[in-house]
Amino acid sequence: MPCHWKTWRNCWPPYRRKPIKGKFTITFKIQIMRTINPWINFNGNAEEAFTFYKSVFGGEFAKIIRFKDLASAEFQVPEKEANKIMTIALPLGKHNVLMANDVPEFMGRVNESENRSKIVVSAESREEADQIFNGLSAGGDVEGPIGDSPWGTYAGMFRDKYGIEWIVEFDPQL
Repeated sequence: MPCHWKTWRNCWPPYRRKPIKGKFTITFKIQIMRTINPWINFNGNAEEAFTFYKSVFGGEFAKIIRFKDLASAEFQVPEKEANKIMTIALPLGKHNVLMANDVPEFMGRVNESENRSKIVVSAESREEADQIFNGLSAGGDVEGPIGDSPWGTYAGMFRDKYGIEWIVEFDPQL
């Protein structure tokens, strides 16, 4: 049954009724997740890609761990894999971190043309959306140019030069 003021008991998420001068409002209980941080697998070019992302977003890497940093008698690392990235992290905004690694050759190559997922960047202004869109899409393939969307936001979609799919969006209602 749809959520309607006459049948408020059927509304989801959980509600609470609060009378206001003969009327009532429904206050929705919102469950907030701590964070979701995207993790990208690369074929040996994670550091190059993240240096590029850092040039667009700014900031500093919070973490860079190479396979050689973990090498031990129990975890032997081939010479050609030693300088590859085990973990790299670039903070974005207040609560998000873009993370990645290089996939070791013995695990096989990552198909860079497959539709893995899209990373959504929520900009705080049209200007910031344009800056991020133009920076990240340089050398890539634009799937949807940035502009006014039918759903009321300012958005664009592309695959960057490393094969990662992005959506950059500014929502004036948020």
